[in-house]
Amino acid sequence: MTLWQRHLGALALLAATILAVFWRDAADMASIWWHSSTFTHCLLMVPMIGWLVSQRAALLRPLTPAFWWPALVWMAGGGLVWLIGEAAGVGLFRQLGLVLMLQAAVGAALGEKMVRGLLFPLGYALLLVPFGEELVPLLQTFTANISVVLLHLSGIAAEMQGVFITTNAGFFEVAEECSGVNFLIAMLAYSVFAAHLCFKSWTRRIVFVAAALATTILANALRAYGTMVAAEIWGIEAAGGIDHIFYGWIFFGLVILLVMLVAMRWFDRPANDVAVDVGALGGAPRFTGAARAVLPAALALPLLFAGWGLLVGGRSAPLPDSMTVAAPAGWSDARVAGTAWAPRFDGADLRLLRQFADGKGQVVTVAIGGYEWQAEGREVVAFGQGAIDLDSKWAWSAALPAVDGAKTERLLHPGPVLRDAATWYVVGGEVSGNPRRAKLAGLRARLFGGDPRALTLIVSSEERHGGRNAIEDFVSASGGVNAMADRALKSR
Repeated sequence: MTLWQRHLGALALLAATILAVFWRDAADMASIWWHSSTFTHCLLMVPMIGWLVSQRAALLRPLTPAFWWPALVWMAGGGLVWLIGEAAGVGLFRQLGLVLMLQAAVGAALGEKMVRGLLFPLGYALLLVPFGEELVPLLQTFTANISVVLLHLSGIAAEMQGVFITTNAGFFEVAEECSGVNFLIAMLAYSVFAAHLCFKSWTRRIVFVAAALATTILANALRAYGTMVAAEIWGIEAAGGIDHIFYGWIFFGLVILLVMLVAMRWFDRPANDVAVDVGALGGAPRFTGAARAVLPAALALPLLFAGWGLLVGGRSAPLPDSMTVAAPAGWSDARVAGTAWAPRFDGADLRLLRQFADGKGQVVTVAIGGYEWQAEGREVVAFGQGAIDLDSKWAWSAALPAVDGAKTERLLHPGPVLRDAATWYVVGGEVSGNPRRAKLAGLRARLFGGDPRALTLIVSSEERHGGRNAIEDFVSASGGVNAMADRALKSR
């Protein structure tokens, strides 16, 4: 067996072990690539990374591979990121940790010189991790605002309510799929790849990527504006058909072409330039270790973190047999007709939905979802969970000023019907309206033995029944959200 065969065999063993141990996260990531239109470009990135490695293979073959013990720190860092994701129920961190551990396997089995020679393909692999959907509300709002400005400049009357725009032609929603996030993430992957191939200067690379992303965001706003102008001319149904065909098949290609044509004059890397300067990798290998020490440690670290993950994920604590919300002074139980609304609490162990009214005609709905423990598919902070059920006709419209620290937002139902909702998370005994703080509280509770229980508490009200003001009055009359959460956890 040659030296290269020995080290490549060790790399195959490490990679196979990591993928076998963390198969669930690898399968989840591949499923997202296959089923989500936002990340289908990742299916192309895998062969692109293979091509980048093949470019370097012949150049790196004369070098001597080595077992590299500093990669164990890399491996431990990847395992820690995975563990944080497992404890907090964040798939992004688990999948990032998986990619980091696979990168570390390359370092452990092949050595420092190979890592330096393969630095770009290894770094580019980080873009295989599905991320960026948290930008959707921001991009929706930006697109809606720019569209309305352009409509007004064009002499077209338009009114905006959050991400909903009304013109003479009809009622438009800048929906999640219209936010341009899939276009933006795909452009990030493309522009980073193109910047590496076309530029040597780091300044030019950074400017190119930034300009490509900015062009993408502005182009998406122009597309939304163009759709509404087309609706004024040809009608809303024809405009919708044109938009989907144009955007899906032509628009992305035109923006890429525009970006490349503008940037072409500044390309400073020749087409025949070598992929990696092997001469810069010369010198004796550093920080090498024996196979009998580095390889077993590299195999043991992923198993250690996987075992720790099993331990932190199994704790639970009982909720009360039934959770209650008492009517505060001046309020009473009510059944008021209106547009049906219910939050989404997937996997919740207990659910509560009650209405209250006061003497001023204000009406609120209080919803609670309780969890004895959190895990994938049963967590208080997750995409599609909370005040907006993606399977309902309610849609996010705008963010509102916080009520007692809550995540406060306006929802819209075709009609239109407006509803305000304030959401709090009770995790590890801590009450917060900040999803990130709730995730961190859950992480601390699972890693360090805190209360594993969690609640989502939502108080909402239709605008015609008081909206945000009614929510404020109800929470104040109840003694604040901390008192409400405490009563819910202690009720029997």
